[in-house]
Amino acid sequence: SIEDSADEQAVQGQLFADLPTEEPEIQSEYKTIADTDHTYHLTDTLEKAAALAKLLNKQQSFCFDTETTGVDANKSELVGISFAFQAHEAWYVPVSENYNEAREFLHIFKSVLENNKIEKIGQNIKFDISILKWYDIEVKGKFFDTMIAHYLLQPDMRHNMDVLAETYLNYKPVSIETLIGKKGKNQGNMRDVDIETVKEYAAEDADITLQLKHIFQPKLKETGTDKLFEEIEMPLVRVLASMEGEGIKLDVEILQGFSKQLEIDIAKLEKAIYAEAGEAFNISSPKQLGVILFEKLVVSAKPKKTKSGQYSTSEDILVKLEKKHPFVSKILEYRSLTKLKSTYVDALPALVNPRDGRIHTSYNQAVAATGRLSSNNPNLQNIPIRTERGREIRKTFIPRNKEYTLLAADYSQVELRIIAHLSKDKAMMEAFNQGLDIHRATAAKVYGVELSDVNQDMRRNAKMVNFGLVYGISAFGLSERLGIPRREAADIIQSYFEQYSGIKKYMDASKVFARKHGFVETIMGRRRYLSDINSGNGTVRAFAERNAINAPIQGSSADMIKIAMIDIFEAFNKKKLKSKMLLQVHDELVFDTHLDELEIVKKIVEDKMKNAIKLNVPVVVDMNIGSNWLEAH
Repeated sequence: SIEDSADEQAVQGQLFADLPTEEPEIQSEYKTIADTDHTYHLTDTLEKAAALAKLLNKQQSFCFDTETTGVDANKSELVGISFAFQAHEAWYVPVSENYNEAREFLHIFKSVLENNKIEKIGQNIKFDISILKWYDIEVKGKFFDTMIAHYLLQPDMRHNMDVLAETYLNYKPVSIETLIGKKGKNQGNMRDVDIETVKEYAAEDADITLQLKHIFQPKLKETGTDKLFEEIEMPLVRVLASMEGEGIKLDVEILQGFSKQLEIDIAKLEKAIYAEAGEAFNISSPKQLGVILFEKLVVSAKPKKTKSGQYSTSEDILVKLEKKHPFVSKILEYRSLTKLKSTYVDALPALVNPRDGRIHTSYNQAVAATGRLSSNNPNLQNIPIRTERGREIRKTFIPRNKEYTLLAADYSQVELRIIAHLSKDKAMMEAFNQGLDIHRATAAKVYGVELSDVNQDMRRNAKMVNFGLVYGISAFGLSERLGIPRREAADIIQSYFEQYSGIKKYMDASKVFARKHGFVETIMGRRRYLSDINSGNGTVRAFAERNAINAPIQGSSADMIKIAMIDIFEAFNKKKLKSKMLLQVHDELVFDTHLDELEIVKKIVEDKMKNAIKLNVPVVVDMNIGSNWLEAH
């Protein structure tokens, strides 16, 4: 349910807010383009381009990289492409600013880029294939993405090409900022740079990426992550590129109406806040708000202060004070509404692509260390679902036209099912195999009552324990979340582990494995390295221990939905369906489904999602349709 997934996300957010990242050691002396022998060719005529295409056609694999006018594949124009198939040699092909001329010229490379037998190498290759799609080229063949390869090898490190070149090749590439200036509104674009400079920069990109591939490929084999790379992450690139290219239709009129309504509500709330405070002040200023709360209204006898000495007005502090003072509730509501308005209601229409009138989110495959996808522009994972107002945002995502409906398919309690599978805990497996409500079943066990005697409070507490314990929630954390005494929270946790002893054993075994090997693995062999697992610092070590328990669970769930996405995408293509997969958010997939294909789509989606990874408990998929995303969820 929406409520369950919102609760689970809240627990995760609280416990995994600041994932530490390991940075590579920075060397003082690097090689550069100036002191490295290289041959970079400018391919700026039809004859040269035809000769290069012929040469590429003879290769088993080659690297390519696009230079563009921006970083959004669905809004940028192509400036040129570089190619490489042996170290220290590369070709740069500039293209015309005129779209039709550019498309015609690129036709020379269409057959080689669409050749299924030739492997294509790239750094963040999804961007390059998405750009080329606008120029009538569908890149085919096996992919090797150096960014994603490194993400599997070192999930907690950074994966941008400059860092990789410095770390693995002891080489400092030409910085893009030396060409077009620092990021910001005054940054130029590649069209403004002279061709010789662009050639050196672009050809170097392809050359470096090729060299990185030769380093990462054997490392993937050594760590046993080559299968995960070849069978999940690389096929997924094509799926995500397709989803990003499709985009989703947005009802801008509804959003504009919602924005006006929020403006009225925020103004009313502002008035009420000023009346209660006895004066007008900047509610968004933590300093001014702190003075009103803790000096004028004295909502707390012992207010916390920040390092700079001003009163802390962070959300977690205000939530604790909310029950004591109704004024605090108004502040929290004000923050919630202003954030909703600025981050979503007013921002979403600006993200609609003028080319097709749709919103194209961008999926990141190499950000979350657990293996989960993240998204930005807009960040769909963060669209609020805990509040009535937040859910309204989903109402504005709609099918492409009247012949389509939105279908949302959601894994039900998938992480708990994975815990049951990994821990082989008899009691939890039994509850799932009998099709019981897992939170009710847990409450009955923990409180020692019959299923029929479980009340809502018991279920709520059990649900928080189910979701919280695998994220390392403590008795203190549980007492805070549930508003119960710490002693009672400790008793609930103790009773939970007595009833689900297999889960306790799994958690302990995960920590032991991590201490011994320095990493943990998902069902599919995705690794999470935990360099702090034997740290002398208790807080740092406890964080690594939480990850040791959580990473195989979250990571297996991520692998599962990725496999399902690949299988669904292939099945849709095989049947040449008009229906399209549009969004992936947490454990949910959203489809633009042609009404004539509804039954076949439902069948494919349920089958592929249920069978992505075989668990020793049933996998349940909830499906709904609707005229908007909220209705379909």
